[in-house]
Amino acid sequence: MRLSPLTALASLWRARRIPLAWLLLTRQPVRLAVALAGIAFAGILMFMQLGFRDGLFEASVTVHKLFDTDVVLLSPRTNSSIAMASFPRRRLVQTMADPDVVGITPVNWNLLLWRNPDKRTTRSILTLGFEPGDPLFIDATVSEKARLLTQLGRVLFDARSRPEFGPIEAWFKQGRTVETEVGGTRVRVAGLVSLGASFGADGNMITSRETFQRLMPGSSPGSIELGLIRLRPGADAARVAKRLQEQLPPDVTVLTKAGFEELEKTYWRTSTAIGFIFTLGAAMGFVVGCVIVYQILYSDVSDHLPEYATLMAMGYKLAGLLGVVAREGLLLAVLGYLPAYVAGQGLYALVRSGTRLPVYMDPQRAVLVFTMILVMCLGSAALAMRRLGDADPAEIF
Repeated sequence: MRLSPLTALASLWRARRIPLAWLLLTRQPVRLAVALAGIAFAGILMFMQLGFRDGLFEASVTVHKLFDTDVVLLSPRTNSSIAMASFPRRRLVQTMADPDVVGITPVNWNLLLWRNPDKRTTRSILTLGFEPGDPLFIDATVSEKARLLTQLGRVLFDARSRPEFGPIEAWFKQGRTVETEVGGTRVRVAGLVSLGASFGADGNMITSRETFQRLMPGSSPGSIELGLIRLRPGADAARVAKRLQEQLPPDVTVLTKAGFEELEKTYWRTSTAIGFIFTLGAAMGFVVGCVIVYQILYSDVSDHLPEYATLMAMGYKLAGLLGVVAREGLLLAVLGYLPAYVAGQGLYALVRSGTRLPVYMDPQRAVLVFTMILVMCLGSAALAMRRLGDADPAEIF
Protein backbone atom coordinates (compact mmCIF):
# COMPACT_ATOMS: atom_id res chain seq x y z
CA MET A 1 0.00 0.00 0.00
CA ARG A 2 1.44 3.33 -1.08
CA LEU A 3 1.62 6.04 1.60
CA SER A 4 0.59 9.60 0.91
CA PRO A 5 3.27 12.30 1.09
CA LEU A 6 1.88 13.63 4.38
CA THR A 7 1.82 10.17 5.94
CA ALA A 8 5.38 9.48 4.81
CA LEU A 9 6.54 12.85 6.21
CA ALA A 10 4.82 12.09 9.51
CA SER A 11 6.55 8.71 9.66
CA LEU A 12 9.95 10.33 9.06
CA TRP A 13 9.23 12.91 11.76
CA ARG A 14 8.35 10.22 14.31
CA ALA A 15 11.44 8.21 13.34
CA ARG A 16 13.81 11.14 13.66
CA ARG A 17 16.63 10.96 16.20
CA ILE A 18 16.90 13.72 18.77
CA PRO A 19 20.44 15.19 18.73
CA LEU A 20 20.68 14.74 22.48
CA ALA A 21 24.48 14.96 22.61
CA TRP A 22 24.49 18.28 20.74
CA LEU A 23 21.70 19.70 22.88
CA LEU A 24 23.50 18.75 26.09
CA LEU A 25 26.71 20.40 24.90
CA THR A 26 25.07 23.64 23.70
CA ARG A 27 22.81 23.98 26.73
CA GLN A 28 25.59 25.88 28.48
CA PRO A 29 27.47 27.89 25.81
CA VAL A 30 30.09 29.20 28.23
CA ARG A 31 31.05 25.71 29.36
CA LEU A 32 31.21 24.59 25.73
CA ALA A 33 33.42 27.55 24.80
CA VAL A 34 35.79 26.79 27.68
CA ALA A 35 35.95 23.13 26.65
CA LEU A 36 36.69 23.97 23.02
CA ALA A 37 39.32 26.51 24.06
CA GLY A 38 41.02 23.88 26.21
CA ILE A 39 40.96 21.27 23.46
CA ALA A 40 42.20 23.79 20.91
CA PHE A 41 45.03 24.81 23.24
CA ALA A 42 46.04 21.18 23.69
CA GLY A 43 45.90 20.70 19.92
CA ILE A 44 48.01 23.80 19.28
CA LEU A 45 50.56 22.61 21.83
CA MET A 46 50.80 19.22 20.10
CA PHE A 47 51.03 20.85 16.67
CA MET A 48 53.85 23.14 17.78
CA GLN A 49 55.86 20.50 19.63
CA LEU A 50 55.63 17.96 16.80
CA GLY A 51 56.17 20.70 14.21
CA PHE A 52 59.33 21.91 15.93
CA ARG A 53 60.62 18.36 16.25
CA ASP A 54 60.02 17.43 12.61
CA GLY A 55 61.11 20.87 11.42
CA LEU A 56 64.44 20.55 13.19
CA PHE A 57 64.98 17.09 11.72
CA GLU A 58 64.19 18.40 8.24
CA ALA A 59 66.41 21.43 8.80
CA SER A 60 69.33 19.12 9.55
CA VAL A 61 69.30 17.90 5.92
CA THR A 62 68.75 21.23 4.15
CA VAL A 63 72.04 20.98 2.27
CA HIS A 64 71.89 17.19 1.88
CA LYS A 65 68.75 17.43 -0.25
CA LEU A 66 70.38 19.85 -2.69
CA PHE A 67 73.30 17.64 -3.71
CA ASP A 68 73.29 16.38 -7.31
CA THR A 69 73.96 12.76 -6.44
CA ASP A 70 72.44 9.28 -6.28
CA VAL A 71 74.99 7.58 -4.02
CA VAL A 72 77.42 9.07 -1.49
CA LEU A 73 80.69 7.94 0.07
CA LEU A 74 81.44 8.71 3.71
CA SER A 75 83.94 7.73 6.33
CA PRO A 76 82.63 5.06 8.76
CA ARG A 77 83.59 7.49 11.52
CA THR A 78 81.09 10.09 10.28
CA ASN A 79 77.92 10.31 12.36
CA SER A 80 76.62 13.74 11.41
CA SER A 81 77.36 16.84 9.36
CA ILE A 82 78.85 18.65 12.35
CA ALA A 83 81.66 16.09 12.66
CA MET A 84 82.57 14.85 9.18
CA ALA A 85 85.60 12.54 9.11
CA SER A 86 87.85 12.30 6.06
CA PHE A 87 88.70 9.30 3.86
CA PRO A 88 91.04 8.76 0.89
CA ARG A 89 89.89 10.47 -2.30
CA ARG A 90 91.07 7.49 -4.34
CA ARG A 91 88.14 5.46 -2.98
CA LEU A 92 85.81 7.77 -4.88
CA VAL A 93 87.88 7.39 -8.03
CA GLN A 94 87.65 3.60 -7.71
CA THR A 95 83.86 3.75 -7.99
CA MET A 96 84.22 4.83 -11.63
CA ALA A 97 84.95 1.18 -12.45
CA ASP A 98 81.31 0.35 -11.82
CA PRO A 99 79.31 0.32 -15.10
CA ASP A 100 76.42 2.25 -13.53
CA VAL A 101 78.59 5.16 -12.34
CA VAL A 102 78.73 8.07 -14.79
CA GLY A 103 80.25 10.84 -12.69
CA ILE A 104 81.80 11.73 -9.34
CA THR A 105 82.40 14.90 -7.32
CA PRO A 106 84.85 14.99 -4.41
CA VAL A 107 83.74 17.39 -1.66
CA ASN A 108 85.55 18.83 1.33
CA TRP A 109 83.24 19.61 4.23
CA ASN A 110 83.97 21.40 7.49
CA LEU A 111 82.80 24.11 9.86
CA LEU A 112 85.10 27.15 9.82
CA LEU A 113 85.00 30.47 11.65
CA TRP A 114 83.54 33.34 9.60
CA ARG A 115 84.22 36.89 10.72
CA ASN A 116 81.32 39.31 10.40
CA PRO A 117 82.82 42.14 8.29
CA ASP A 118 80.51 44.65 9.95
CA LYS A 119 80.57 43.80 13.67
CA ARG A 120 83.83 41.81 13.62
CA THR A 121 82.29 38.89 15.52
CA THR A 122 82.97 35.28 14.50
CA ARG A 123 80.53 32.45 13.84
CA SER A 124 80.84 28.91 12.49
CA ILE A 125 79.89 28.54 8.84
CA LEU A 126 79.58 25.33 6.86
CA THR A 127 82.24 25.40 4.16
CA LEU A 128 82.07 23.14 1.10
CA GLY A 129 85.02 22.76 -1.22
CA PHE A 130 84.73 21.16 -4.67
CA GLU A 131 86.20 21.32 -8.13
CA PRO A 132 84.40 24.23 -9.88
CA GLY A 133 83.99 22.18 -13.06
CA ASP A 134 82.12 19.35 -11.28
CA PRO A 135 78.37 19.29 -10.61
CA LEU A 136 77.61 19.90 -6.94
CA PHE A 137 73.98 20.92 -6.48
CA ILE A 138 70.80 20.24 -8.40
CA ASP A 139 70.37 23.99 -8.86
CA ALA A 140 72.02 24.81 -12.19
CA THR A 141 72.73 28.42 -11.13
CA VAL A 142 75.36 27.16 -8.69
CA SER A 143 77.25 25.50 -11.54
CA GLU A 144 77.08 28.72 -13.53
CA LYS A 145 78.54 30.74 -10.65
CA ALA A 146 81.17 28.08 -9.85
CA ARG A 147 83.49 29.48 -12.55
CA LEU A 148 83.98 32.48 -10.24
CA LEU A 149 85.75 30.16 -7.79
CA THR A 150 88.66 29.32 -10.08
CA GLN A 151 90.52 32.30 -8.66
CA LEU A 152 92.15 31.54 -5.32
CA GLY A 153 90.46 33.06 -2.27
CA ARG A 154 87.00 33.46 -3.86
CA VAL A 155 83.85 32.10 -2.20
CA LEU A 156 80.11 31.93 -2.85
CA PHE A 157 78.07 33.03 0.18
CA ASP A 158 74.63 31.61 0.98
CA ALA A 159 72.21 34.52 0.95
CA ARG A 160 69.80 32.54 3.13
CA SER A 161 72.27 32.33 5.98
CA ARG A 162 71.30 33.88 9.28
CA PRO A 163 71.87 37.65 9.61
CA GLU A 164 74.56 37.15 12.29
CA PHE A 165 77.09 36.65 9.48
CA GLY A 166 76.70 40.28 8.46
CA PRO A 167 74.91 42.24 5.70
CA ILE A 168 76.71 40.25 2.99
CA GLU A 169 73.80 40.04 0.56
CA ALA A 170 72.95 43.74 0.86
CA TRP A 171 76.54 44.86 0.43
CA PHE A 172 77.13 42.57 -2.53
CA LYS A 173 73.98 43.75 -4.32
CA GLN A 174 75.05 47.34 -3.75
CA GLY A 175 78.18 46.60 -5.74
CA ARG A 176 80.55 46.79 -2.78
CA THR A 177 83.60 44.56 -2.53
CA VAL A 178 82.81 42.15 0.28
CA GLU A 179 85.89 40.76 1.98
CA THR A 180 86.29 39.06 5.33
CA GLU A 181 88.30 36.39 7.12
CA VAL A 182 87.51 32.69 7.32
CA GLY A 183 89.70 30.71 9.67
CA GLY A 184 92.05 33.66 9.81
CA THR A 185 92.52 33.76 6.01
CA ARG A 186 91.32 36.59 3.81
CA VAL A 187 88.55 35.71 1.31
CA ARG A 188 86.36 37.67 -1.09
CA VAL A 189 82.69 36.99 -1.82
CA ALA A 190 82.47 36.42 -5.58
CA GLY A 191 78.76 35.64 -5.71
CA LEU A 192 75.61 34.63 -3.86
CA VAL A 193 73.76 31.32 -3.78
CA SER A 194 70.51 30.29 -2.12
CA LEU A 195 70.81 27.13 -0.02
CA GLY A 196 69.33 27.71 3.43
CA ALA A 197 70.59 27.36 6.98
CA SER A 198 70.45 23.93 8.55
CA PHE A 199 70.10 22.78 12.15
CA GLY A 200 73.82 22.02 12.31
CA ALA A 201 74.99 25.23 10.59
CA ASP A 202 73.54 28.73 10.58
CA GLY A 203 75.12 29.57 7.24
CA ASN A 204 76.87 28.09 4.22
CA MET A 205 79.80 28.98 2.01
CA ILE A 206 81.07 27.30 -1.18
CA THR A 207 84.58 27.48 -2.51
CA SER A 208 87.08 25.54 -4.59
CA ARG A 209 89.06 22.67 -3.13
CA GLU A 210 92.21 24.72 -3.67
CA THR A 211 90.86 27.57 -1.57
CA PHE A 212 89.52 25.09 0.99
CA GLN A 213 93.04 23.68 1.43
CA ARG A 214 94.27 27.21 1.98
CA LEU A 215 91.61 27.79 4.65
CA MET A 216 92.51 24.48 6.32
CA PRO A 217 96.24 24.06 5.75
CA GLY A 218 96.38 21.06 8.07
CA SER A 219 94.06 18.93 5.92
CA SER A 220 95.48 16.37 3.50
CA PRO A 221 95.09 17.18 -0.23
CA GLY A 222 94.34 13.52 -0.89
CA SER A 223 91.46 13.33 1.59
CA ILE A 224 87.83 14.35 1.29
CA GLU A 225 84.83 14.26 3.62
CA LEU A 226 82.12 13.47 1.08
CA GLY A 227 82.01 11.74 -2.28
CA LEU A 228 79.09 12.33 -4.65
CA ILE A 229 78.37 9.58 -7.18
CA ARG A 230 75.99 10.05 -10.12
CA LEU A 231 74.49 7.00 -11.81
CA ARG A 232 73.21 6.34 -15.29
CA PRO A 233 69.45 6.90 -15.79
CA GLY A 234 67.43 3.93 -14.61
CA ALA A 235 70.10 2.51 -12.31
CA ASP A 236 68.97 1.21 -8.92
CA ALA A 237 70.79 3.38 -6.37
CA ALA A 238 70.27 0.94 -3.50
CA ARG A 239 71.63 -1.98 -5.51
CA VAL A 240 74.65 0.01 -6.72
CA ALA A 241 75.38 1.22 -3.18
CA LYS A 242 75.32 -2.35 -1.88
CA ARG A 243 77.59 -3.52 -4.71
CA LEU A 244 80.09 -0.73 -4.14
CA GLN A 245 80.12 -1.40 -0.39
CA GLU A 246 81.11 -5.01 -1.09
CA GLN A 247 83.83 -4.02 -3.55
CA LEU A 248 85.45 -1.13 -1.67
CA PRO A 249 87.64 -1.44 1.44
CA PRO A 250 86.01 -0.98 4.86
CA ASP A 251 87.46 2.53 5.28
CA VAL A 252 84.42 3.97 3.47
CA THR A 253 80.64 3.71 3.89
CA VAL A 254 78.39 3.74 0.82
CA LEU A 255 74.87 5.14 1.17
CA THR A 256 72.09 6.22 -1.12
CA LYS A 257 71.15 9.88 -1.01
CA ALA A 258 68.07 9.00 1.07
CA GLY A 259 70.26 6.96 3.41
CA PHE A 260 72.64 9.90 3.74
CA GLU A 261 69.74 12.11 4.81
CA GLU A 262 68.42 9.49 7.21
CA LEU A 263 71.87 9.14 8.80
CA GLU A 264 71.79 12.82 9.69
CA LYS A 265 68.23 12.70 11.03
CA THR A 266 69.00 9.61 13.08
CA TYR A 267 71.91 11.39 14.75
CA TRP A 268 69.74 14.28 15.92
CA ARG A 269 66.89 11.95 16.81
CA THR A 270 68.85 9.44 18.89
CA SER A 271 72.10 11.09 19.95
CA THR A 272 70.55 14.32 21.24
CA ALA A 273 67.64 15.17 23.53
CA ILE A 274 65.72 16.98 20.79
CA GLY A 275 63.35 14.16 19.89
CA PHE A 276 62.60 13.29 23.52
CA ILE A 277 61.99 16.89 24.59
CA PHE A 278 59.52 17.76 21.85
CA THR A 279 57.75 14.40 22.03
CA LEU A 280 57.36 14.90 25.77
CA GLY A 281 55.91 18.35 25.11
CA ALA A 282 53.32 16.86 22.77
CA ALA A 283 52.48 14.22 25.38
CA MET A 284 51.97 16.93 28.00
CA GLY A 285 49.54 18.68 25.68
CA PHE A 286 47.67 15.40 25.30
CA VAL A 287 47.44 14.97 29.08
CA VAL A 288 46.26 18.56 29.59
CA GLY A 289 43.53 18.04 26.99
CA CYS A 290 42.44 14.80 28.64
CA VAL A 291 42.02 16.54 32.00
CA ILE A 292 40.02 19.40 30.49
CA VAL A 293 37.68 17.18 28.49
CA TYR A 294 37.17 14.77 31.38
CA GLN A 295 36.21 17.61 33.73
CA ILE A 296 33.74 19.01 31.22
CA LEU A 297 32.06 15.69 30.43
CA TYR A 298 32.05 14.52 34.05
CA SER A 299 30.38 17.77 35.13
CA ASP A 300 27.87 17.49 32.29
CA VAL A 301 26.91 13.93 33.24
CA SER A 302 26.70 14.84 36.94
CA ASP A 303 24.47 17.86 36.25
CA HIS A 304 22.08 15.76 34.17
CA LEU A 305 22.11 12.64 36.30
CA PRO A 306 18.39 12.95 37.22
CA GLU A 307 17.50 13.31 33.53
CA TYR A 308 19.53 10.22 32.64
CA ALA A 309 17.79 8.32 35.44
CA THR A 310 14.44 9.43 34.05
CA LEU A 311 15.35 8.17 30.60
CA MET A 312 16.39 4.84 32.09
CA ALA A 313 13.07 4.64 33.93
CA MET A 314 11.31 5.26 30.62
CA GLY A 315 13.02 2.22 29.15
CA TYR A 316 16.18 3.61 27.59
CA LYS A 317 19.09 1.19 27.77
CA LEU A 318 22.29 2.14 29.56
CA ALA A 319 24.25 1.39 26.37
CA GLY A 320 22.24 4.02 24.50
CA LEU A 321 22.96 6.65 27.15
CA LEU A 322 26.64 5.76 27.10
CA GLY A 323 26.51 6.40 23.37
CA VAL A 324 25.23 9.92 24.07
CA VAL A 325 28.33 10.68 26.16
CA ALA A 326 30.55 9.14 23.48
CA ARG A 327 28.96 11.36 20.83
CA GLU A 328 29.61 14.38 23.06
CA GLY A 329 33.27 13.42 23.10
CA LEU A 330 33.29 13.03 19.31
CA LEU A 331 31.67 16.45 18.81
CA LEU A 332 34.19 18.07 21.17
CA ALA A 333 37.05 16.44 19.25
CA VAL A 334 35.89 17.75 15.87
CA LEU A 335 34.95 21.23 17.09
CA GLY A 336 38.17 21.60 19.10
CA TYR A 337 40.43 20.37 16.30
CA LEU A 338 39.31 22.91 13.70
CA PRO A 339 40.57 26.06 15.52
CA ALA A 340 43.74 24.19 16.54
CA TYR A 341 44.45 23.37 12.89
CA VAL A 342 43.88 26.96 11.73
CA ALA A 343 45.99 28.37 14.56
CA GLY A 344 48.71 25.81 13.83
CA GLN A 345 48.92 26.95 10.21
CA GLY A 346 49.32 30.56 11.31
CA LEU A 347 51.95 29.76 13.94
CA TYR A 348 53.91 27.63 11.47
CA ALA A 349 54.05 30.58 9.08
CA LEU A 350 55.22 32.81 11.94
CA VAL A 351 57.96 30.33 12.89
CA ARG A 352 59.14 30.03 9.28
CA SER A 353 59.46 33.80 8.92
CA GLY A 354 61.20 34.24 12.27
CA THR A 355 63.56 31.26 12.35
CA ARG A 356 63.66 30.01 8.73
CA LEU A 357 62.95 26.50 9.97
CA PRO A 358 61.07 24.29 7.46
CA VAL A 359 57.97 23.93 9.65
CA TYR A 360 54.97 23.05 7.49
CA MET A 361 51.58 21.43 8.07
CA ASP A 362 52.04 18.06 6.41
CA PRO A 363 49.05 15.66 6.12
CA GLN A 364 50.66 13.01 8.34
CA ARG A 365 51.00 15.42 11.26
CA ALA A 366 47.51 16.79 10.76
CA VAL A 367 46.05 13.28 10.90
CA LEU A 368 48.23 12.36 13.88
CA VAL A 369 47.13 15.35 15.95
CA PHE A 370 43.46 14.77 15.05
CA THR A 371 43.81 11.13 16.09
CA MET A 372 45.38 12.20 19.39
CA ILE A 373 42.57 14.69 20.04
CA LEU A 374 39.98 12.04 19.12
CA VAL A 375 41.53 9.51 21.49
CA MET A 376 41.80 12.21 24.12
CA CYS A 377 38.11 13.10 23.91
CA LEU A 378 36.76 9.58 23.55
CA GLY A 379 39.01 8.33 26.36
CA SER A 380 37.82 11.12 28.62
CA ALA A 381 34.24 10.33 27.64
CA ALA A 382 34.79 6.68 28.57
CA LEU A 383 36.00 7.73 32.02
CA ALA A 384 33.06 10.10 32.46
CA MET A 385 30.64 7.30 31.51
CA ARG A 386 31.29 5.64 34.86
CA ARG A 387 29.23 8.40 36.45
CA LEU A 388 26.16 7.05 34.64
CA GLY A 389 26.34 3.97 36.83
CA ASP A 390 25.08 6.18 39.66
CA ALA A 391 21.88 7.01 37.77
CA ASP A 392 19.37 4.92 39.74
CA PRO A 393 15.80 5.24 38.39
CA ALA A 394 14.38 4.34 41.80
CA GLU A 395 15.80 7.48 43.35
CA ILE A 396 13.62 9.80 41.28
CA PHE A 397 10.34 8.42 42.60
